[in-house]
Amino acid sequence: MKRRAFVATSLAAGLGTLGAAASGESGGPPAKEFYELREYKMASAAKAEAMEAFYRDVGVPAWNRVGIRPVGVFRMMEGDDPTLFVLLPHPTVESVVTATDRVMADPEYLKAGEAVLDAPITDPAYLRRESSLLVAFDAMPKLEVPTTKPTRVLQLRTYESHSVLKGRKKVEMFNKGGEIAIFRRVGMNPVFFGEALIGSKLPCLTYMLGFDDKEAQDKAWAAFRDDPAWLELKAKEEYKDTVSNITNLVLRPSPASQI
Repeated sequence: MKRRAFVATSLAAGLGTLGAAASGESGGPPAKEFYELREYKMASAAKAEAMEAFYRDVGVPAWNRVGIRPVGVFRMMEGDDPTLFVLLPHPTVESVVTATDRVMADPEYLKAGEAVLDAPITDPAYLRRESSLLVAFDAMPKLEVPTTKPTRVLQLRTYESHSVLKGRKKVEMFNKGGEIAIFRRVGMNPVFFGEALIGSKLPCLTYMLGFDDKEAQDKAWAAFRDDPAWLELKAKEEYKDTVSNITNLVLRPSPASQI
């Protein structure tokens, strides 16, 4: 554990001013969270359902016991894609580095989750797990749960940029430009906004929106597209060419999800 603590400290130091700002040190802005966004590639719908059951009965309670909450677990809203998404919010960089060790030190987790955690090579629980590490935006330092309705829709969007400077400019557009405030006003309820530190498609940012249902989602996006403040903001020359590609996923919460 001493080695893990050293690694965590080194990682936090390596993030420099970003790490200091995110941890709220030196009387700075409110502490910003870090998010691990997991994407599980599943062999079949049956395997996805088994993993959902694992998270519901074993994984989410274990993450909660080590202070990681709320945990999001999501599936695609439509189609037969069995991919499973999991969102883990962390208060600090150290929490990110030590999280696996902490849950793996939980006897209840190891015993109850044995079928998934120690699945045989001939029948793995999932094909592959990919993760991204994100740091929350200044304008939204903490994750929110805007709705818990059974009919809720979660929209996960990733904006790629062709350069680091343009990527940072898009983050600025949300933070200082007021795009997040516009989102809130028209009913596009944020769950989180994060700039990717590690992962694929860099440089990029990812955010999630929550809606009571599909009708609320459609209504909010229609209002956003015609909003005068948005039309003025996107016309500004300084924010031109900040996004080179958008990935848009419409998700539904798994029974395991706390988001």
